Amino acid sequence: MFRSRFVKLFAFAFIALFWTIACSPQASNNTANNTPQLSVSTNPWSGYSGHHVTVKKGFYQEAGLQVEDTLFQSNTEQITAFLSGKTDVAWLTAGDVMQMAGKDPNVKIIFLVDYSNGSDGILGRGIKSPAELKGKTVAREDVLFEKVLLRAYLEKGGLTEKDITIRDLPAPDAATAFSAKRVDAAVTYEPFLTKAAKEGGGEIIFSTKGTNLIADVIVTRANLIASRRDDLIKFLKAADRGIKLLKSGDPDAIAAAASRLGIKPEELKEQLAGITLFDIEGNKTIGFNPENPNNAIKSFELMAKGAYDFKTVPQPLDVKSLYDDSIVKSL
Repeated sequence: MFRSRFVKLFAFAFIALFWTIACSPQASNNTANNTPQLSVSTNPWSGYSGHHVTVKKGFYQEAGLQVEDTLFQSNTEQITAFLSGKTDVAWLTAGDVMQMAGKDPNVKIIFLVDYSNGSDGILGRGIKSPAELKGKTVAREDVLFEKVLLRAYLEKGGLTEKDITIRDLPAPDAATAFSAKRVDAAVTYEPFLTKAAKEGGGEIIFSTKGTNLIADVIVTRANLIASRRDDLIKFLKAADRGIKLLKSGDPDAIAAAASRLGIKPEELKEQLAGITLFDIEGNKTIGFNPENPNNAIKSFELMAKGAYDFKTVPQPLDVKSLYDDSIVKSL
């Protein structure tokens, strides 16, 4: 028994030591064979599936990169890791980037990953116009992108959050509260959105479909752009291959990403129907194109304004300082 416990403890200690070394900032710069390494993080949002496809297919390796791939279970953990220097590149919401910018002015958005295209929305019961929300109870989580989404709807009726009663609930709980008819409206997202609308005898009264309200991006740091520009170019070109396969509906690509996310391929396929994915060409023609009315810059400005209005950051953010489109333009 003693020997068994000793072996287990030794194995655990070895694994812990290995993980500590692997996650150290130093490990993200060089490897034994001198292959450039990047420490990259995601969370379970389906829009980041292009990265999972790229890892599974070995496209990063083919590009001459070694990617340390970490899937965090929450945005908070991912943000903390990035701000502490444990990761070089992160796939996050633009709202998360605004939050980080308040603590680290060196963060830079370099790529538009997706727009939520109906996967985020507001549920209502008997609500025919935004003005009819006045005096109603609305469940929503205290996170920036949900606040911005709700405000976009309220403004259509000349309202603000002061005109309604807010119940601060995580998205799954907000959907449950709506289903149980404990609130008049709720802000949530798939896979809770459609199900709660049916169960709660209501409907989706507003969603991100056809909008650029909620954008997901790839973020890094200014010093990494300066010192490892060639590696970031390789990274984006490789990721583009995975994103293209996903956009084409390639069954193997969808299965690979679903496996990483711990869901069934058909579930991922359904979720991707509510997400607009962007490849390199989409970044050039739409994402960072000031002439396109659906460009990401307007989305960044909207989120930055929300960050200040909702006191997520102590002072207004200079949106132009938050992104660097030079890499996309060079591709």
